[in-house]
Amino acid sequence: MAVAIVLTAVFVLLPVLHSRGQESGASPGGPGVAKARPAADSCKDPEASVRPSGGSGPEIEKIKDRGRLVVGVDQNSYRWGYRDPNKPGGDLEGFDIDLVHEIAEKILGDPDKVQFRAIPTNQRIPAIQSGDVDMVVRTMTINCERIEDVDFSTAYFETGQQVLAPKNSEITGYDDSLSGKKLCLAAGSTAQAALKKESYGADLSTTVPNQLDCLVRLQLGEVDAIVTDGALGAGQAAQDPTIELKGEPFTEEFYGVAMKKGATKLVARVNQVLVDYRKNGWKSSYDAWLAADLGKSSGPPAAKYR
Repeated sequence: MAVAIVLTAVFVLLPVLHSRGQESGASPGGPGVAKARPAADSCKDPEASVRPSGGSGPEIEKIKDRGRLVVGVDQNSYRWGYRDPNKPGGDLEGFDIDLVHEIAEKILGDPDKVQFRAIPTNQRIPAIQSGDVDMVVRTMTINCERIEDVDFSTAYFETGQQVLAPKNSEITGYDDSLSGKKLCLAAGSTAQAALKKESYGADLSTTVPNQLDCLVRLQLGEVDAIVTDGALGAGQAAQDPTIELKGEPFTEEFYGVAMKKGATKLVARVNQVLVDYRKNGWKSSYDAWLAADLGKSSGPPAAKYR
């Protein structure tokens, strides 16, 4: 089916409804349900979300009346949300895309009733707040700053920030070897926030709207290294055999599905989808998309509820 692409100031609008690539999937961590702290301590435990529910609500009814789920995603992150040029049709596929199809199936009864909007890293929250999308499923880390602006589902993947650099680079990781080196960061990313706290004397002047733009800068020799989620970095290293992840992750982060602040019924519904997804679907998606680059997984992170 032909896919029409409409360019706007912020989005690449990708209407739709394409066939599902793989079964739904997973992330490192341990399955199960963990007891969370009370809501008053939520910023100490930002991954704690509302309890799952299969019920309805105004946000869910709006999606049903429209007949499709509108989701902000990435179309440039290898293995997460991307277009394989070797496959006909140009449909989006990847680990995050599998999860979107699962949510659509559970809410609308059809995994393909999805309208994707490709959005840059720094436009994820504005897209939710403006109502341009129902949710964002785009390797988005749950943290204390972001929960002031949007609501998140429970975590569906665990990762951490790492340094990505050429194999022959003298950079060894997130340490003093970064001194004087020029780094590339995505604007609005957790990498940018982490480096502002401790940069080890690195040059942080290069920021880009989309994380993948950093890979191009690195390949052109305009920067010395990238700091990004290890899960994304592994995919980029798989695309370019001249680069590699350096050192160990220096943060602990969890991806969640982001929705409008106060959309409690929708968040609860997505959390119910994730309850089932952790049992059936997560692992097959992980094995299909991520295992080759990240290795064997012990399963998705445990759900935390407040």
